[in-house]
Amino acid sequence: MSENKQPLSASEPAKALWMSTFAFTICFAVWTIFAIIGIRIKQDLALTEAQFGLLVGTPILTGSLVRILLGVWTGRYGGRLVYTLTMLAAALATFLLTYATTYPQMLLAGLGIGLAGGSFAVGVAYVSPFFPPEKQGTALGIFGAGNVGAAVTKFVAPFVLIAWGWQTVAEIWAAALVVTALVFWFTTSDDPAFRSRRERQTPKRSLLQEFAPLKNAQVWRFSLYYFFAFGGFVALSLWLPRYLVGVYGFDIAVAGMVAAAYSIPGSVFRAFGGVLSDRKGARSVMYWMLGISAVATLILSLPAAGEGFGITPAVFIVTVFVLGFVMSLGKAAVYKHIPAYYPDNVGAVGGIVGMVGGLGGFVLPIAFGLLKDATGLWSSCFLLLFAVVVASLLWMHLSIRQMERRAPTLPTAAAA
Repeated sequence: MSENKQPLSASEPAKALWMSTFAFTICFAVWTIFAIIGIRIKQDLALTEAQFGLLVGTPILTGSLVRILLGVWTGRYGGRLVYTLTMLAAALATFLLTYATTYPQMLLAGLGIGLAGGSFAVGVAYVSPFFPPEKQGTALGIFGAGNVGAAVTKFVAPFVLIAWGWQTVAEIWAAALVVTALVFWFTTSDDPAFRSRRERQTPKRSLLQEFAPLKNAQVWRFSLYYFFAFGGFVALSLWLPRYLVGVYGFDIAVAGMVAAAYSIPGSVFRAFGGVLSDRKGARSVMYWMLGISAVATLILSLPAAGEGFGITPAVFIVTVFVLGFVMSLGKAAVYKHIPAYYPDNVGAVGGIVGMVGGLGGFVLPIAFGLLKDATGLWSSCFLLLFAVVVASLLWMHLSIRQMERRAPTLPTAAAA
């Protein structure tokens, strides 16, 4: 690393943002690789549905759990180094997957592939110091749009798999990640916060200091928001094809295209959510997101149209797309709060919030299935989401009222 004490050049923030976004897109594509190649692996190994679910979910789970650790390491060693090493480690695991021949070996490789999903916490802590508070929402919203990498895998991987096999998909995705890591390293610089600590030779904080904010209930409140906004979004992306086939009798291909169409705008509009959070305030965006989500999930909780009652496929699709749109705004608004309230602990706080959100993407589909089995109601999944939204909205409103009573005039950053 060759940075010196000179101030940031005009191009460094833009390079950091766009390269981080590109890298996160590739990482997200790798993180969701089992969504496509797992289908062929299931056939080859004659896996049960439960085994297949664990295989697909292992990278999601580990990628969520590792976020807090990677976030802390980013604060201690710098995002440029941690991001690069994370990509290289995930690339190695993805390549080694091609040599796996047994189910346990596949799961072991999946643990390493999950590192690609952990890159989100690294990117948040790396990107945010490049921008002033009034622009951090927009910057982190653009970065978070890298979620669209999941659509890259859904659209491209099937063609590679059919032509050359699932091993070739893993090899190409691993090679893309290595190239991305090298390009990222040679085109970016250390973030200003890490650079300042290094130049002042500030001693590294203890782990207790790094994790100190996690004792604040506010951090866990932000985590609940993200559990719904991100975890719920990921869960619906996975659940929608089964729902549309089971409830409305859609063809699997049509249901899959609807789910893909749901996931792409939901990723792209995250950038718009960042802009809104900067201009209107993240708190206002959260109120609108949770309010509209409560109405949408309540509507979606109604049974499918039958004998003159329930919602039609057209109403369902429009409503669920509205829900996905406001979720994407909420994802950006949550992360606008973090550097405003915890500027010195973005890695740790961003890591725990990202971890809880990622766990939502793992836990909620399982809960959807259990509710369906227990109640026989497909729409019970939306009743669960409605409960999460209402809990989030009430907790947020009560907490804000309490803050306003303690400090009627909040600073600009805190009021965002």
